[in-house]
Amino acid sequence: MILRLLVYTSRMSIKEHPPQNSEYKLHIPVLLNSCIELINPQKGESYLDLTAGYGGHARNFFNITENYEQSVLVDRDINAINELDTFRNRGVEIIHSDFVSASKDLIKRNKKFDIILIDLGVSSPQLDKGERGFSFKYDGPLDMRMDESQDLTAEKIINTYSVNNLKEIFIKFGEEKPSFSNRIAEEIVKRRPLHTTTELANLIKNIYRGKWRKTHPATRTFQALRIEVNKELMQVETILPLLPSLLHHNGRVGVISFHSLEDRLVKNFFKEQSNAGFESELKILNKKPIDGAIYDVHNPRSRSAKLRVAVKK
Repeated sequence: MILRLLVYTSRMSIKEHPPQNSEYKLHIPVLLNSCIELINPQKGESYLDLTAGYGGHARNFFNITENYEQSVLVDRDINAINELDTFRNRGVEIIHSDFVSASKDLIKRNKKFDIILIDLGVSSPQLDKGERGFSFKYDGPLDMRMDESQDLTAEKIINTYSVNNLKEIFIKFGEEKPSFSNRIAEEIVKRRPLHTTTELANLIKNIYRGKWRKTHPATRTFQALRIEVNKELMQVETILPLLPSLLHHNGRVGVISFHSLEDRLVKNFFKEQSNAGFESELKILNKKPIDGAIYDVHNPRSRSAKLRVAVKK
């Protein structure tokens, strides 16, 4: 049986139980056509979605595989888990957890799958709900937690980290210039406490020197804070070596990343596999990533998306 690891989809598949939640309508899956063409799911294949979100991929893949009982959907956001309950009635296992913890548990249970998906992006409902605090486009609390039960928030980081610690995460996770990172960190410490996305975005905009057009000066800072809050890069580094253990022979793994830090980790891991010779467990299917800016131009959320896929030997 050919196994596959997947990316993002959007056509509805559970025709009997389409979700009524308006948040689903806001979520447009990324690189749908490229995923379908590259993965080519078949009837009867099992499916593991480690970042199931609001079920966009799942609905499309289940529409083809029709294999619910051997499939698992994972997400760390309780709002997504509540939306995924519609699949539980079809026999799908739903896990409320980060994808590393869920994967380790599945490996202990000796579970393997034909299709695996990891979409590392923030979902549209998360971005578009001001109260989640992910975006400076909407006024809301400095939250940014994918798992709202955890203690660490962006507000806690902003109001407790030292100048040096703030500067470090802005440079490391936001890839911001050191000089601007230092100005942002110093201004935050001077002006705190800060509580809202608008307060922080305006602070950064007001100390920015020069002109800016499309990219808001606060973009990199918000990215850095989100990565720090959710330990995103640590999660990616940890999950990659676990993937072969979750796949059957000939199984495919696909990862969608949305910024250079994530994509670099995936690229380097796949490259290491390619260079490992007889010891390698994965074969890379596309040496160059599928770029959302080229292959999914009608979806604004795809502009920075990159898809890399490998098959288990």
